[in-house]
Parts: sequence; C-alpha cells; structure tokens
Amino acid sequence: MTVQARFLAELDAQSALRSAAGLLRTLALPAGVDVTSNDYLGYAADPQLAEQTADFVRTHGAGAGAARLLRGHLAIHAQAEAALAALAQREAALLFSSGWAANTGLWPALAGAGDVVFSHTANHASIIDGLRLSKAQRVIFHHPAELAQQLQAPRAGRAFVAVESVQSMSGQLTDLPALCAVATAHGALVVVDEAHATGLYGRDGAGRVAALGLGDQVLCTLHTGGKALGVGGAWLAGPQALVTHLLNHARSFVYSTAVPPAIVGGLLAALVRLQADAAVVAALHAKADWLRTTLAAAGLDLDGSQSCIVPVVLGAPERALAVALALRGDGFDVRAVRPPTVPRGTSRLRLVVRAPLSEADVQRLAARVIHHTRA
Repeated sequence: MTVQARFLAELDAQSALRSAAGLLRTLALPAGVDVTSNDYLGYAADPQLAEQTADFVRTHGAGAGAARLLRGHLAIHAQAEAALAALAQREAALLFSSGWAANTGLWPALAGAGDVVFSHTANHASIIDGLRLSKAQRVIFHHPAELAQQLQAPRAGRAFVAVESVQSMSGQLTDLPALCAVATAHGALVVVDEAHATGLYGRDGAGRVAALGLGDQVLCTLHTGGKALGVGGAWLAGPQALVTHLLNHARSFVYSTAVPPAIVGGLLAALVRLQADAAVVAALHAKADWLRTTLAAAGLDLDGSQSCIVPVVLGAPERALAVALALRGDGFDVRAVRPPTVPRGTSRLRLVVRAPLSEADVQRLAARVIHHTRA
C-alpha cells in the first residue's frame, strides 16, 4: 500500500468512527419548508432584490479583479461602506468577504502578545479561530459576574472582551448592558459580533448595540450580510482610526480580492428594503415568541432561547438525527446540530423562525416537534 493509500484509508477509518457515533457531517440539498437557514427575512430569494443585485453586475462587472489596495477598490465599495457605517451608527466601516474573514482578520490585527481577550463560552468558531491566530492570551467566561472576577487579575497589556450579541446555537441574547458596565469598570475594550442581530434589532436593523444605546461603550461591531440581509459579505464598524488600522493590518482584507459588485449591490438593496420592513421584523419576532412559548410549555429544553433561533435540545446525536429526519418527512427542512459544534450531551434541532413562514406553518411545526420528541 502506498503512502497516499494508507493516508486515505486512515481518513476513511476516521469518518467511519464519526458515522458510528452519529457525528459524521454530510451535505443535503434544501427540501421542504425552510426552518433552518439564517435567511430570517426571506431576502435571499426575493426577486426584486435579485434583480437589483443583477443590475450591479451588468453595470460594474462580475468581479472587482484585485484586492482593494491593488486596483480592486471601486466607488461602490466606498458607497456601501458609508451606508453600512450609517446603519450601524458608527463612524466608519470596512467590507470583508465573509464574517469568518472579518473575525480572522480582526483579532490578529487588534490583540497582540501580552494582551488578554476574554471570550464568551458560546462564541462562534470564527471568533475562536481569530483569537487563535492572534498572539493574545484567551480566557473563557460564561457571564458578566465571572468576567468581573477575571478582569481583576493582573495583566501586562490591554484587555478585550469578545461576544456575540445573539448566540448562534442557543438563541440567547447576551446581557450587553451588564457586560459593557463590567468592561468599562475594568478598562477593557468590547467587540460585539452582531451576525444574528443585524437586520432584526434596532433602527433599520442596526443591531443590539445600537438598539441598547451602547455605541460609546463598544470599540467595534461586526455585521454579516449573509443572514437577515440575504446576500453575503460582512463588515466591521467602528471609529475611523480603527478602520484605518484594519485596512493596513487585517490580513484577510489586505490579501483578499475585493468583495464583488454583486455582493455590494445586494447589500445596498437590502438596506433600502430594511427601512420599509419594520412591520415584517415585528411580526417575525411575534412568531418566534409564540413558538418558544409553545415548545417550552410542552416541557422541551430550549437552552434559554430569546430570539428567532429556537434550539430543541435532545441530548444524544442519534436522537437529534432521528427527530430531524422525522420532521423532514413532515415537509420541514430541519437539521441536527451535534458536537463539536455544541457540547457533548446537548445535540439539538436548531429551528429558525423566518418571516416567510405563515402562522399555520409555525403552528404545524410546533405540533410536529412536540409529537416527535414525545414518541
């Protein structure tokens, strides 16, 4: 057996072990009623937004052709960044190709040797990987009271606090006022990832930091365009001095081809739509409130969800897979989330309430979830 054949056999053996444990990831095409994607407002497939996006391709071409610093910078990038900064109620913004690129570019540029980043235990993998790429020490915290204790320890450099405003696997809303109060009292700089809040909270979807009036206590916010806005890309919003620093030091920005015109156009079109969709957002939250209340009344563990992300914690990965499969048989596109994405023993269904769902859809979903989890 050749070296390559032995290596591939080892990979096959590892996959077989994951499969036996109910942990092997596979791809599945969309099928049935979407209650799993992060396309909260249904913008991703909206014909009007698609046509407006296509107009940008016809006018500006399929791609930017280079990194922003090497002729890839187009007038529409500056236009979009001004609009995205205004949405977030910040001084400036910088576009990245994805939320992953933004987080893995931000943290190595922000925190260095001697610095400490206090990272919430539920933070997304992109934040975790961004911190791993930095030279800063990482300390995990669960809640503001624990953070306050940790911040009292001596340190040589600066302290940063990294959190998501809406936790992506539990749907919990981070207690940002308490967290910012603790950070301010101990001289720590706060960075808030608004990936699952952008478009759904605050004026015109500005996010929870703006909605809570905490802009002065937060160094910068990260926003993604591929969730509620239905498009793609991401941006960091904050003081101009920080954006200038990132433009020079965030490697995932400096060394990546610029965000293509289609993404820029889609983001601008989505921002305009958001201004007219306040009632749609309010109705979405009402449907999510009803689903959470109904499932909780049935005794299901929702992991403290307070948002449109409604997890149903089922424990073993095999059970989560079985219930997800049963719900797909009912016509709902439901996926099971298992370790290592969530802690062992907390495999779950990750239900997402979306604006295109009718009240009848949500009611039938609740009934079928309750039925299958009791079976």
